[in-house]
Amino acid sequence: MLILQLAVVAFAQETAPSPAAAPQSSAPSSGKIAGESSQSLAPAGVGGSMGGASTQPGKAGGKGDPAFGGERHPLYRLTKSDTVDVNFTFSPDFNQTVTVQPDGFVALKGAGSLLVEGLTVTEMQEAVANAYRGFLHEPEVTVTLKDFDKPYFLASGEVAKPGKYELRGDLTVNEAIAIAGGLTQQAKHSQVVLFRRISAYVAESHVLDVKRMLDSRDLHEDLHLQPGDFIFVPQSRISKIRKYVPTNSMGVYMNPVQ
Repeated sequence: MLILQLAVVAFAQETAPSPAAAPQSSAPSSGKIAGESSQSLAPAGVGGSMGGASTQPGKAGGKGDPAFGGERHPLYRLTKSDTVDVNFTFSPDFNQTVTVQPDGFVALKGAGSLLVEGLTVTEMQEAVANAYRGFLHEPEVTVTLKDFDKPYFLASGEVAKPGKYELRGDLTVNEAIAIAGGLTQQAKHSQVVLFRRISAYVAESHVLDVKRMLDSRDLHEDLHLQPGDFIFVPQSRISKIRKYVPTNSMGVYMNPVQ
């Protein structure tokens, strides 16, 4: 009887699951693997978003304008009538001062004509070095902008002093009108027009109510000028017909109640 009981106990120990094997089940291990995967992917996602800050869409690698994708600080590009100094470090005999011609070319001493209109100073420097590589070994060139067309704005219409003015610093429409002598008595203050050229054949226009801005003492809508902007102040309707109305009846016309 004792032998039979010992045999039953030994059989039960062999068939029962081992407690040490329980933690090795597939469910906990898979959960652990999933947790490790999510943790390993999380830093990658964070790193990707941080790395993406330097190449956000519309910013052109961090150098573009957030609104239009253009350059944040655009370099000056050469245009007609600009004058530049071209200096050679090791070949001073080729030093020269050139002017951009109406066709956009400059005449280089010993190297012929070179199209430079639309280039930056650095780009022209590289172009001049390439033009002289035919007979100079690795020329070292320095290009310096000497004279250029100053930024300007135009004021016309009912201003005291119509004309072309240099755009010095950051100016708004009201400040530009003040520089042009202010508005005349015939000016239509509520419909001042700002023309801004976008391309050679396209220009946009903005109508500003200068009277309302000044009366409300709120200049939030006072646009900032850009080089080449054209301000036009139209003549008021009353001033157009004033010369046809007799002077003695002008007061009745101005006040219909009378």
